[in-house]
Amino acid sequence: MASAAMPGSAPLTAAKLARLLALVVPAGLLGGALASQYVGGLHPCEMCYWQRWPHAAAILLAGGAFLTPARSARSRMFTALAALAIAISGAIGVFHAGVELGWWQGLTRCTSGGAISLDDLMNVPLVRCDEVQWSLLGISMAGWNAILSLGSAAGIALLLAKGRA
Repeated sequence: MASAAMPGSAPLTAAKLARLLALVVPAGLLGGALASQYVGGLHPCEMCYWQRWPHAAAILLAGGAFLTPARSARSRMFTALAALAIAISGAIGVFHAGVELGWWQGLTRCTSGGAISLDDLMNVPLVRCDEVQWSLLGISMAGWNAILSLGSAAGIALLLAKGRA
């Protein structure tokens, strides 16, 4: 199957698509989380923060992949590590969604964020990791992160394997 390309541009190979997804997926998911917090007013719990760090690492790793030729071993390594970081965020999302659904015990403490002074601290809402703040089609943000992250990480891995063939 031939890759589609714009006139005058290089074809989009499996390796190039893998590294593009390794950058776009965590950027989109992290951007969505930040937008829900700063635009939508949803306060994250501690496990929400845990899911963000691997996405930030994946963005940096995918950026490293773009600094090297797409089919090089170094680019493949950075892309694979980005996929691993995305999968780690997805695994944390599975754990968090399980806590929300009551499948297993989560953290025993609640968190609050954004406080600067004692007055601010007293007015910041307490956020529990076992309560769903927002859902779509009955799936929480943690659940969507798990689905999208694990699916994307698997897709990136398949593209990397295809690029080797």
